[in-house]
Amino acid sequence: MTKILVADDEADLEMLIRQKFRQQIRDQQYEFMFAANGNEALKKVQEHPDVEIILSDINMPEMDGLTLLSKLNEINPLIKAVMVSAYGDMENIRVAMNRGAFDFVTKPVNFTDLEITMKKTIDFVRQTKITLNAIRENNILKMYVDENVLKFMVSHEYEQSLTANETIEASVAFIDICSFTSISEKEHPDAVVKLLNRLFDLMVTEIIAQNGIVDKFIGDCVMAVFKGPFHLDRAIDACLAIRNKINALPVELNFTPKISIGINSGEMISGNIGSAALKRLDYTVIGDVVNIASRLQSVAGNNKIVITDNCFEIVKQSFECKKVGTVFLKNKAREVVIYEVLN
Repeated sequence: MTKILVADDEADLEMLIRQKFRQQIRDQQYEFMFAANGNEALKKVQEHPDVEIILSDINMPEMDGLTLLSKLNEINPLIKAVMVSAYGDMENIRVAMNRGAFDFVTKPVNFTDLEITMKKTIDFVRQTKITLNAIRENNILKMYVDENVLKFMVSHEYEQSLTANETIEASVAFIDICSFTSISEKEHPDAVVKLLNRLFDLMVTEIIAQNGIVDKFIGDCVMAVFKGPFHLDRAIDACLAIRNKINALPVELNFTPKISIGINSGEMISGNIGSAALKRLDYTVIGDVVNIASRLQSVAGNNKIVITDNCFEIVKQSFECKKVGTVFLKNKAREVVIYEVLN
């Protein structure tokens, strides 16, 4: 539905518009609001930021239509105005256009012409919004994605790669902020979100430093994947660095941040997982190795990094570890031997 604001001091214009567009109003194509002058129109725009176009007279009390045009650009430049006025001389048209009017319709109003003009204006506004949104998304993408990757993404190979699923050898880490839920229940949401984002920024920095990939954020937990040579060593190095940085942080919101981490390594499926119908697909990893890493995190405990005995055998020459013992993990028939990574 398109919200349209009509600014005109002629009382009978509202009745005419409601009559001429009754079918479109009934079908919820258009929703009309009315203001008797420019001041009222500006208040309506502030109260209803989803207004897309304004139909405005020029000659109105308190604030005329030309002044309204100037003010409108300051409040919401995406709203476009069509001037509907008996003052259709070239001077008024030029002033209106110079102040940002999208089009001009003269009185007495030809409603067929008015509707064509309205549709054209609505299409322009929506296309502008689509373009601005694409620019915003592109700028956000540039913040996180290398330029060469962006070039690849517009290529045919990228389209093919989205459907490529494979089995890979990698390490996955689940890094959870312990007891964070407790502060979310008693502190202001703004403060909670800002603190969580700062903690995530710290984690992401260390993950990227070890050529890891942030797979996803799950509540107050980060899932990271490490591929390539020495992926398990790099996963552990990243997690040790994160723990050291977290432990050095001051108390904030009466909360001392600590983390618990589970790391596992082995074969996993890498693919584009999600719903094509919803157009929501994540390129992620799945499999038993990933599930075990998640469950290791859940048993790790405050300020602990835990790995399986298989991972310990791979990294025991590089890291100091301590045997914790055997634990039962969810949906695993046998006990799992786990080790804590000390340093």
